[in-house]
Amino acid sequence: MVFPLSGKEPCPVYKKCGGCQLQRMTYEEQLHHKQLREIRLLGRFGHVEEIIGMQNPTHYRNKVTAAFALDARRKIVSGVYQSSSHRVVPVDSCMIEDATADAIIVDIRRMLPEFKIPVYDERNSTGWLRHVLIRRGFATGQVMVVLVAASPIFPTQKPFARKLKELHPEITTLVLNINDRFGPVVLGQKQKVLLGDGYIEDVLCGKRFRISPSSFYQINPVQTERLYRIAVDFADLQGDETVLDAYSGIGTIGITASDRAKQVIGVELNRDAVADAIVNARLNGLKNCWFTAGDAGEYMQRMAEDGMRPDVVFMDPPRAGSDRKFLASLLKTEPKRIVYISCDPETMARDLGILTEQKHYEVRKIQPVDMFPFTEHVETVVLMSKVK
Repeated sequence: MVFPLSGKEPCPVYKKCGGCQLQRMTYEEQLHHKQLREIRLLGRFGHVEEIIGMQNPTHYRNKVTAAFALDARRKIVSGVYQSSSHRVVPVDSCMIEDATADAIIVDIRRMLPEFKIPVYDERNSTGWLRHVLIRRGFATGQVMVVLVAASPIFPTQKPFARKLKELHPEITTLVLNINDRFGPVVLGQKQKVLLGDGYIEDVLCGKRFRISPSSFYQINPVQTERLYRIAVDFADLQGDETVLDAYSGIGTIGITASDRAKQVIGVELNRDAVADAIVNARLNGLKNCWFTAGDAGEYMQRMAEDGMRPDVVFMDPPRAGSDRKFLASLLKTEPKRIVYISCDPETMARDLGILTEQKHYEVRKIQPVDMFPFTEHVETVVLMSKVK
């Protein structure tokens, strides 16, 4: 495999941005660095397979968020917050972000004076536009633009939408999201569709998925295909199993596995994500998938009390990993196999220690996948089997 990019000429703002911590390494060096970290953290549980890298590790992010602000000269800038601060570092193009998304953000910034749209000033809570979020379906080419504003009042919304669509006909939907709260959260609770359907669709592992502004959808579709296929292969489904998809989100993992399972049950706290998952099951004509809103640990506790036992559990928790309550419920349901997907090998190592300490489960396979080139982050799939 040929790895591009020498690492000799890093991005000019990478120190201020803080997003690409491994800029000065060649891609081959990055993979070696991540492999050693995986072995250090997870090697005590078993053999760590060679990390799966990308042929072209650039412009892989299908979701891009830009903050808008005024600089010291009162000039409008857009980009990312400087590491550990709320100062916006101007960025017009980024080597890991989708190029189409970057171009749309730059054009929106240039349009603001023409349409007399003020950017939000956090210091005195004045202005209107706070962020722009872009999502693009790499397989479908569909593009969503979300304007995150401090109020729903948008007098020039029709001419603005018309001009933006003229500049970028690839845009399929434009959404106005209202965030009038102070804090680091980008999206607010209310939104209004200005153009299109308010969502986009993408294809992953042969399945079609609807993606709303707040939906969790993996940011690197190329590596996600590999990640999910590995996870489903690890599950070794024969067609007669009941699969529980914990932390199911919009149903991507469970729906990907549905062709090989008897039934899939997805549990997710975010009700909007559950609504998307139900729609996604219908989009793919699936009759064996069922999604519900709730705490996955509590759901498994009830399953155990009712004498129900899933054959396989997929778990893909947030970066903080799972809590002991969830892991205790997981052990109580006694699935034959657990497929654990993690974006943080440190919290994964902690959780694997809990799951294996009583010798009820053993780690059988460990496969790292580089989902986030040029950053310290790495995704890992682990197969655990119940000890007979």
